[in-house]
Formats: sequence, structure tokens, C-alpha cells
Amino acid sequence: MAQISTFTIRPLILSDQPWVAQFLDDHWGGPLIVTRGQIYDGSRLPGFAAVRDGQIAGLVTYRIEADSCEIVSLDSLAEGIGIGSTLIEAVRQRAVTAGCRRLWLITTNDNLAAIRFYQKRGFELAAIHRNALDVSRKLKPQIPLTGIDGIPLRDEIELEIPLEHKVG
Repeated sequence: MAQISTFTIRPLILSDQPWVAQFLDDHWGGPLIVTRGQIYDGSRLPGFAAVRDGQIAGLVTYRIEADSCEIVSLDSLAEGIGIGSTLIEAVRQRAVTAGCRRLWLITTNDNLAAIRFYQKRGFELAAIHRNALDVSRKLKPQIPLTGIDGIPLRDEIELEIPLEHKVG
């Protein structure tokens, strides 16, 4: 009989900043994340942590601006058990509560697994920002020239989900 793995989701709090910075350093090459020509300190963004057996098993950070919510980073350390999906749902609920009209994110042209993952969860392709990583590298020089499977890192792929609001 297969063992079912369980995890819990909790919002990030101020005292999480040091481990979030270390987590982003380990998984993103540093806490600074560049998206659409803007640089953000992911350790200072709101987010949610997935906790499994007392250990961090996933992290999502996001930012809300006007009526849009951007997922800035998403990582699951245990694939196939729903951590990423549950973290996205936590952000979606927060975005709806905040009155956002859309939930969106950026991934890179080499990250075909992420593009597949997000589309399976309802995200739609919204835009391709050609050669956007040339600008991003000026802000974060650690971004490599080559990504997954040797694919040249050039473009940002924008995906989104329109958010519905209940009236009354």
C-alpha cells in the first residue's frame, strides 16, 4: 500500500525572511528575482510555505499591484503530491480576496515542464516577451545564457488566469 504524503500550507511571516532568502539563493541563484524588467527581493515578498514532516517542501512568493497578482516564484521540493497546485490555489484565493482581476506569472522559454504544469492548472499563454532576458541580465548578471536541456535563455513567457468575483 502506498503511503500518502501530507503537507500544510501557511502564510509567510516576517521571521521567515532569512530562510526564504537562503531558499531562493539555493533555488534561484539569490533572493533577487527579475520579471518584466523589474527586480524584486523575493525574501521580502508575501507568500506561502508548504511544510511536510516539519520541513519546507515548497514556497511561493507573489506581489499584488492594482488589480493584478503576479506569482514571482514557485518551487516544490516534492513533485506529484500537489504542493505546487496547492500553493497556486493559496495565492489565487488571496488575489480574489484582494479584488484582483487576473493572476499571472512569467517563466522562461526553456522551462517547458513549467509551461505544461501551469497550463494544466488553467493558465493560458498571454504573451511572449522576446529577448527579455537581455534586459534581465543587466539587472541580475547571474542569469545563465543557456537553460534546461541546453536551450538558449532568451524569452519570457507570460501566462495568466482571469479571476472571477462573486457579486452579492
